[in-house]
Amino acid sequence: MANRMTLLAGIVVLIAAAAIMWAVSARPQSGAQAVREIYTRPAPPPPVGRMRVFHLGHSLVGRDMPAMLAQLAGAGHRYESQLGWGTSLKHHWEPGEEIAGFADENDHPRFRPAREAVASGDYDAVILTEMVEIRDAIKHHQSGRYLARWAALARDANRETRVYLYETWHRLDDAEGWLTRLDRDLDRYWKGTLLAADITRNAPARPVYLIPAGQVMARFVREVEAQRSSGAVRSRDDLFQRREDGSTDPIHLGDMGAYLVTLTHYAVLYQKSPVGLPRQLRRADGTPAQAPDAATAELMQRIVWEVVTYLPETGVRG
Repeated sequence: MANRMTLLAGIVVLIAAAAIMWAVSARPQSGAQAVREIYTRPAPPPPVGRMRVFHLGHSLVGRDMPAMLAQLAGAGHRYESQLGWGTSLKHHWEPGEEIAGFADENDHPRFRPAREAVASGDYDAVILTEMVEIRDAIKHHQSGRYLARWAALARDANRETRVYLYETWHRLDDAEGWLTRLDRDLDRYWKGTLLAADITRNAPARPVYLIPAGQVMARFVREVEAQRSSGAVRSRDDLFQRREDGSTDPIHLGDMGAYLVTLTHYAVLYQKSPVGLPRQLRRADGTPAQAPDAATAELMQRIVWEVVTYLPETGVRG
């Protein structure tokens, strides 16, 4: 009798264990798992010819970078934008939210109201930019929810439209360390929260792709600072604007940084290596931008392509 009871107890344990294993396997994938799986497939090739692009964001988009991108892409590339000062995706979406700096930032011929633009289906690419600081945006401005809303609006308007997330950066004087934050934030915020939110909420056939400007900057800065470069960029400070008092703006890019970020946009959108592209470009107002020397430009271009083709979330394969 005792042996029979022991046998029955063992069977019950085995059945319970099997039920637990089935339940675990049947659970929806975690955000990280879903992100990894959907990015095993490369993005479709870009449309033949030049693209029409909509930029949504703030001063880390600015006017100069989209204008520089159009110059690198060549005749036929068209773009419009809606910008603000430190504006979140939520504030761009909600009609009742005030967008700081709206009148100043959008006083140019390239402005188009964001909801009208994205819902039009006119664009080959819609690039979404979240506010800085990214963890504050996630905590207080529901970044994942609003990224998913903008992405769904773009896809519903035109299933061929590609949606991109522009990975930015934080202040140079961040207490945790500028490079440390760039390394950590990619997985925990940009991929683990924002990209995962769109995948879990919308289950798209084509995900939001990443424009990894922060990762490119980190890789480039490590290389030039290790080499003690004598070129146009010797340290991270040289990527950022100089104030009138000679100090470094801790968040806004100068011409060197804008060029590096522009190369990153080009490589992801057009799925082409930027090696060999021109280094002398103009700002949005037509004035010549400070150009990197030939060696620095080549280093920037090479690093951009290595980073873009290394990260599967860009959708680009080398």
